[in-house]
Amino acid sequence: MESYRAEPYRVPVTEGDRIRADAALHLAAYAFGVPATEMLRRERTRPRACRARWSAMYLAHVSYGWPLERVGHAFGLNRATASTACRWAEDARDHDKYDAVMDGLETCLRAVMELPAVDLALALGADR
Repeated sequence: MESYRAEPYRVPVTEGDRIRADAALHLAAYAFGVPATEMLRRERTRPRACRARWSAMYLAHVSYGWPLERVGHAFGLNRATASTACRWAEDARDHDKYDAVMDGLETCLRAVMELPAVDLALALGADR
């Protein structure tokens, strides 16, 4: 008998959303000392990496004002997973140290996203 194997959850996501999700993910990776590659694993990860990824999802939700479905899709997950992540992060903000880190990351992420996009080829000249 052939076993059923579900396809990975995939929804078309804009390049801009992927870039923004990656920014949140890499900021969280740096802040929590977890390699981004570990946070992106499809299989079960260490709790530390899982919480860092949940923090990144929460950052995207609050910093960009994205609904949970969009957060999930941008991270290659579903809305229910994004909801769990954001609920955990919101509860974790009751801890002063975590709250301070998240405040700083939100400020940083918003500041970066407010910068104008620059086409490097045009800015530096096409011959460079």
